[in-house]
Amino acid sequence: MSHSFDPTILREYDIRGIIGETLEADDARAIGRSFGTLLKRAGGSCVAVGYDGRQSSPMLEHALVEGLTASGCDVVRIGMGATPMLYYAEASAQDVDGGIQITGSHNPPNYNGFKMVFQSRPFFGEDIQRLGKIASAGDWDDGTGTVTDRPLLDAYVERLLEGIDGIDAAALANLKIGWDAGNGSSGPALEKLVARLPGEHHVLYADVDGTFPNHHPDPTVEANLADLRTLVADNNLDFGVAFDGDGDRIGAIDGKGRVIWGDQLLMIYAQDLLQRRAGATIIADVKASRALFDHIAAHGGKPVMWKTGHSLIKSKMKETGAPLAGEMSGHVFFADTYYGYDDALYAAVRLIAASARLGQSVTQLRDAMPAMVNTPEMRFQVDESRKFAAIDEVKARLADSPDEVDGTDGVRVTNADGWWLLRASNTQDVLVARAESESEEGLARLMEQIDAQLAASGLERGAQAGH
Repeated sequence: MSHSFDPTILREYDIRGIIGETLEADDARAIGRSFGTLLKRAGGSCVAVGYDGRQSSPMLEHALVEGLTASGCDVVRIGMGATPMLYYAEASAQDVDGGIQITGSHNPPNYNGFKMVFQSRPFFGEDIQRLGKIASAGDWDDGTGTVTDRPLLDAYVERLLEGIDGIDAAALANLKIGWDAGNGSSGPALEKLVARLPGEHHVLYADVDGTFPNHHPDPTVEANLADLRTLVADNNLDFGVAFDGDGDRIGAIDGKGRVIWGDQLLMIYAQDLLQRRAGATIIADVKASRALFDHIAAHGGKPVMWKTGHSLIKSKMKETGAPLAGEMSGHVFFADTYYGYDDALYAAVRLIAASARLGQSVTQLRDAMPAMVNTPEMRFQVDESRKFAAIDEVKARLADSPDEVDGTDGVRVTNADGWWLLRASNTQDVLVARAESESEEGLARLMEQIDAQLAASGLERGAQAGH
C-alpha cells in the first residue's frame, strides 16, 4: 500500500487543498499514517487531534485518526475548537508528543487542511515533504493505537484567563469590548472567555458555521472588520477584536474605528512586556513598520527583523529565547508566561492586560503611534520559475547601493524616504511588495524604486493577486 498526494497540497507551512478536488479522506488517512510513522520513529507515541468548524472537518478527522492508530499511535481527540487549543493540548499535556489540527484557516469554505506540531516544535518545509515521500513509498509502520476523548475547552479558557493575573479587577471593570469570531472555530472558547472576563462585552458571530455567512474570516482585510467597526461605534466601546477562521490570527480596531495592524499591536505588547523584562529580544517579520523596531529599541528592547512565516518565527524565537514575536498577518507569539505559539484569544487577553498595566486606553496607545504613510501588502502574480530569481537579480543590482539593504527575507531597502520591501511568497506564485514613508511624496519615490527594480527584471506590479 502507498499513497500519492496532489502536489499542490503539501505547502511550506501546512497542508491545504480543495475538498473533493485535491483533498479527500484517503489523503487524511495517509497523512495520519505518515505522521504517526515519523513520530513513532522519533520515540513519540501519542498525538492530539482537533478540528475547525468546516463542514468537511469531521470526515477528515475520522480518516486522520484511522491513519494515526494504524501506525501504532495513540490519539487524544480534543474535538472542535481553535487551532491554539490544539497547540495548548500538545504543549500542556505530559503524555502528548505531537498534534494535528484540521483547518482551512481563512480560506474559502471548500478548502481544508492540516497544521501540525511535532514534539513541541513547528512541523513545516522539509518535514511536510517527508510526509509525501513516506506515503508514496508506503514506508509506514503498522500497529494498533488507542483513541480517547479529552474535552479541553474549560481548561483552555482557564489558561487564557491567566493572562490578566495580577491586574486589579477594578481597573478592568469599566472596559467595554467588541468581539467578532467570524463564525470560525474560536467562537465557543470566546463565549466562555467573555463570560469570565471583567467588563462589558459584545460578541458577533460566535456560532460556528463553516460556510462563513456573515463575512470572510480574515481580520487582516479591512473590509471584514466593517461589522465590528459598527458594533464599536454604536455601543461606544473601548476597542474591538476579531479572529480568523481558526483563531490563531488577531485583528483589532480602537475606539475611533481605526485598524490596529499587526505591527502596531506588537508595539503595545512590547511596551508592556519591556516594563517587566528589560532588554528582552522581540522579533517581527520583514513586513513590519520601522516604527515598531524603533519603538522596541526606545523602550530598551532588542528588535530582531526576521523572515515572514509563522513556523519560521516560532523557530527563531526558540533559537533567541525571545519572549514575544509577531507578524503583520496578525500571528502574535507569547513565550512570556505562555507557550510561545500563536493564539489570538490569548493575544486579546494580553491586549486588555497591556492597556491596564500601561494605564492608557487602546485608543490612547494608538494615538501615540507615529503617523506613517504606507501601502497595504501588494501581491502580484509572477511565474513560479521567476519568483526567487527576480529577487536575486534585485539583490545583485543593489549590491553597491548607498541605501541600507537587508536580505533577511527578500530585499528590504531603507533610505531617507523610508523603506520598501520586495519578497517572494513561500506559499504562492506571487511577489509581495510593501513600502512606508513619513510623507506621500516619499512613498511615491519608494514606489518608483520598486517599479524600476521590477522593470529591470522584466516584471511589473500590474497583476494584483489575492491570498
